[in-house]
This record gives sequence, C-alpha cells and structure tokens, in this order.
Amino acid sequence: MDIFAATVPASRVMSVTAFNRLTRELIERSLPLLWVAGEISNFMRASSGHCYFSLKDAHSQVRCVMFRQKAQLHDWKPANGMQVEVRCLPSFYEPRGEFQLCVEAMRRAGFGTLYEAFEKLKAKLQAQNFFDAENKRPLPRFARAIGIVTSPQAAALRDVLTTLRRRMASTPIIVYPTPVQGAGASERIAAAIAAADSHGACDVVILCRGGGSIEDLWAFNEEVVARAIYACKLPVISGVGHETDFTIADFVADVRAATPTAAAQLAVPNRDDLMQEVVNLRRRLTRVTERALERRMQQLDVVARRLVHPGERIADQVRHVRHLDSRLHSAWQHTVTDRQWNIRDLARRLHAQCPDLAAIALRQSTIARRLAKAACHRVDRLHAHVRSLAMQLEQLSPRAVLERGYSIAKTMDGRIVRASADVTTGADLHLTFAQGTAIARVTDNTLTGGEPVVTPLPAVDAEDACGGKQAPDR
Repeated sequence: MDIFAATVPASRVMSVTAFNRLTRELIERSLPLLWVAGEISNFMRASSGHCYFSLKDAHSQVRCVMFRQKAQLHDWKPANGMQVEVRCLPSFYEPRGEFQLCVEAMRRAGFGTLYEAFEKLKAKLQAQNFFDAENKRPLPRFARAIGIVTSPQAAALRDVLTTLRRRMASTPIIVYPTPVQGAGASERIAAAIAAADSHGACDVVILCRGGGSIEDLWAFNEEVVARAIYACKLPVISGVGHETDFTIADFVADVRAATPTAAAQLAVPNRDDLMQEVVNLRRRLTRVTERALERRMQQLDVVARRLVHPGERIADQVRHVRHLDSRLHSAWQHTVTDRQWNIRDLARRLHAQCPDLAAIALRQSTIARRLAKAACHRVDRLHAHVRSLAMQLEQLSPRAVLERGYSIAKTMDGRIVRASADVTTGADLHLTFAQGTAIARVTDNTLTGGEPVVTPLPAVDAEDACGGKQAPDR
C-alpha cells in the first residue's frame, strides 16, 4: 500500500489498462526470481509451443506460463499430477487482470536435495583446485587410439562410433564397458577410467552418456568419479548429457563437450578437413617451389649475362671507353662554346661600360663655355641690379635732399631737431648741409610757423664743431 501510494497520487483516476500495467510493474519490481513447489494441474501445451498450467497445493493454486524457449530445454514432459519445483518470476497478465508465474526452469520434486549435494561437492572440489585451468591437459591432435568409458548398450555410444568412423575411420577405438547409471555405477565408472589410464593403449578417454534426468546422470556427480578423472594421466573429454546438462565430471574433465557426438568431434580431427588442409599445403608448397625456381632462374640469367667471353668483355670495354671519349669531347666542346659566349657577353658589357673620352672632353668644353657665358651674363645682371639699387638708394639718400637746399639741424648731443619746441633760446645746433657743416645758436624759437631763428656763430667755432672743416656760407 505504501509503494502504491508513493507511486500514484490518491486523487488520480486511472483506467483499467493503466492500473493493470502499474500492478504488473509493481509486482515484477517487488518480487524476485524464486522457486515454488506444487502439483501440476490443467496442463496444456499450445500449438505455439507455450505451456499453460496451474500449480497447486492443499490450500491454494496459481496460474503459470512457460514459454516455448524454456519448455524445449526439458528432456521430459510435464503432466497433470506431477510434483514439481519451478524457478519463476511473479508477474501480472494485463489483458485479463490475472496474477501468474513466468516459469524459467522446472524440475521434478526432490531435485532440491540433489542440487544441494551437487553444489556442496562442487564447492569442495573447487576449493581443492580440481577445476583450475592449469591442471587441464591439452588434447593430442592425432591420437593413436580413443578410449570410451560407457555402457555397450548406450545409444550415445552408437552416435560416438558413427562420428569417429566418419571423421577418422583409421583411429582404433577401445571401449571400457561400465554401467552409467544405477547403484554402484559411480565406482565402476571410476574403475573404468583407472583401467584406461593404466592400460596405456589410448591417448584420449571419452566419458560417454546420453541425456536424462538429474537422477539418471547422478553417477557423474559423485566424488569418486571426479577424483578418478583428476588422477587420470590421459586427457579426459566429458560427453555426458545434453548441452544444458552440467555434471561434476564436466568441471573436472580436461575438456567439456556439449553432447557425446561433440566429444567424438573433439577427440579426432575430420579426415575431410585434413585432406583439404593437405591439398592446401600442397598448393602452397607448389607455389613456394615455383617462386623459388623462378627466382633461381632469374639469378641464373643474371649470372649468365655476366659470364661472357674475355674478348667480348674487352670489346665492350673499348666501346664503353669510346663512348666515354665521345661524351668527354662533346662536353668539352659544349664547355668551350659556353665560355666563348660568356666572354663575348662580358666584352660587350665591358665595351658598353668603357667611357668615350673625346665625347666627354667635347661635352666638358661645351659645358665650360656655357658656364663662362652664364657667369658673364649673371655678373651683368648683378651689375645692373646693383646699379638700380644704387640709383634707388641715391634717390632715398638725405644728401639728395640737402642738395636741393635743405639742411639737418641737430642738438649738440646728436638729436635731430624736428620742431622749434625741441630747442631753447640760446641753444647751439649742429647744422649739416649738402657740402659741409656749421654750428649756430638759437636766438628766438617763437616765430611764425614755429621755426626758430638761428644765428650762425663765428667761423672759428664752426670749424671746431666740424672737426676742423669750415661750413660754407649760405
């Protein structure tokens, strides 16, 4: 109830299909694979091979289904009224809403005790290294003789003999008769194995027994048989039961075969396969021999070409020398031609690079004349420019103004007088004329027009002021 509540909310409304599917999933997840014992009733095998039946006891019953893949593994037929034990997985058939058991394996009641004894002996022998791979002996490829430990009346013996005769009819077969089931069978099987080992006439021993129930094969699950197989010096092939049957002898034997026929196939090689292998080896040997002969013939041809008459060899060498001489002469001619072309090319390039002294001298004289002419022309232009500048300077010179009758009045400290206010009455002025200078004294600077009245000083004073030069009278 808790699982269902945790999976589906209580308020959810589900369809029948969804509910059945959820029920199946919960059952299959919650219940493991287990064994159930009971009596078979209402057994039916469908045309598809599936088996449907009920398993019941004194108080209850449950529906069971065993599908064809599992049912065909049993070598006995279940029937109503049989007490069985089934290994099954609980499930739920959704279309009809029925609880059922999906049967994986079935055995008749009472096998549980045998199976427990089987597992106990298996664990004991495994602890004693009876099953270790390093103790297994390899099978010879070509046995001198095959020993078979079985009952002469066993149907499996005929299958083994037929297989051995078909695969390798020339191999001798020795049968060591012994009962393979019933009381005392295990001790007699162990004695037969020991007899085959001590006899020494065969190279391989086959344990032969057809299929049957676990009780029928129990002799091969006894410890005495396992120890006899382990002590045997010859390789032992276990061919007991069908492919799904396992016995203690299978684990101890050197090789386990699925069936007695398979054991015979392991004991001897197939003659047809050997013949085919021989044919293939012969073909390979033929091919290898042919290739070797071809290589030897090719080597012989090479040696034969090298083995020539001394005269022919000398003639070949002479021809070779002549050929080399021709090649040397051609190479020398080619080299000389190349060098001549190189010399011509260098001469042409050198001639192109050689200076023309006459042309250079002519060009130099022409350039000198042009340079002299250009220099003269340049000098004339400069002279004219200088004259023009001199004329302009002369026009701007104060001397030209003085030549027109003007004079320059300066104070005694060298300041030029530009207005009557710049001088005082009685001050001396230095007068510069176009020709000469004079010193005058201001007598009045309040005349009309602002021009001061200048009175010239005596000549002696003027000479002293002009550095010994007498100013001309105006």
